[in-house]
Amino acid sequence: MKIGELAKVTDTQVETIRFYEQEGLLPKPARTEGNFRIYGQQHLQRLTFIRHCRSLDMALNEIRQLLRFKDLPNENCGSVNNFLDSHIETVTNRIKDLRQLEKQLRELRELCHANQDSAHCGILNELSQPVKSL
Repeated sequence: MKIGELAKVTDTQVETIRFYEQEGLLPKPARTEGNFRIYGQQHLQRLTFIRHCRSLDMALNEIRQLLRFKDLPNENCGSVNNFLDSHIETVTNRIKDLRQLEKQLRELRELCHANQDSAHCGILNELSQPVKSL
């Protein structure tokens, strides 16, 4: 299939597919005599894997690691488990940080209940204050 077909089947931008090729995440495709890229089932499966990893908020270097494991199908998957445990910990910490951010935003929102002139807006006035250290 051509790049446009692969893009449509995987719901991926053409530019993203080219980027993944440049990054070495997708193998270089064969080319036609007219120099069009031709993708096969291997590309489709690998791109689907990459897209799934991205949907789980994995960075490209993390996906690269998982692809190395995937490319060695006879190896023990203990390292994959360790990798995922680490990613779970990262996500857990981000959730904790986001909850703290939500709390700060709600506290900030409580500073202004009425529609009034901007000079007396509790939110704007608070944002003008130095940041409080934690």
